Amino acid sequence: MRAGRGGGDAMNPVINIVIAGLGGQGVIKASDILSVAAFQSGQDVKKSEIHGMSQRGGSVTSDVRYGPQVLSPMVPPGEADFLVVLDPDQVAVNRGRLRAGGVLIAPDLVDAASLANRKSHNVALLGALSTHLALSEAAWRAALHACLPEKLRAVNEQAFAAGRRAAATPQTTP
Repeated sequence: MRAGRGGGDAMNPVINIVIAGLGGQGVIKASDILSVAAFQSGQDVKKSEIHGMSQRGGSVTSDVRYGPQVLSPMVPPGEADFLVVLDPDQVAVNRGRLRAGGVLIAPDLVDAASLANRKSHNVALLGALSTHLALSEAAWRAALHACLPEKLRAVNEQAFAAGRRAAATPQTTP
């Protein structure tokens, strides 16, 4: 049985996260930030990417696995604890990667138009993801600073905070 918050369990404490979207949406950058945050928290981290036609807007996915010891970078099918999707068209395509009881962080959780820079949507969704993970705020901040140029840090820190607020707000279903 899996633990609720943070995924993993006593027998397999590895956290499995899949980030999916289209080329140019920042899937790889988001997985870089997540990987650095987990590493900054003292975790063993493995990451893999699939980005065939990403420069032409094709599908892009990145698997990030972290825990005390991670042997493979690939999240097995149906074993993702968390699925972060940056484009609405990629939700159905990647839903099968999510385990039963896993958490989907859908692109509509944070309205990209409400952000100071729409290109920070990937970081906003990471902010939402961060509310489910036992990674410190200091680790996330260090990761943002390590992965982003100084001129983009403030706008992305704002987007990250917006994602955290969105995740904390109860969602209504029409």
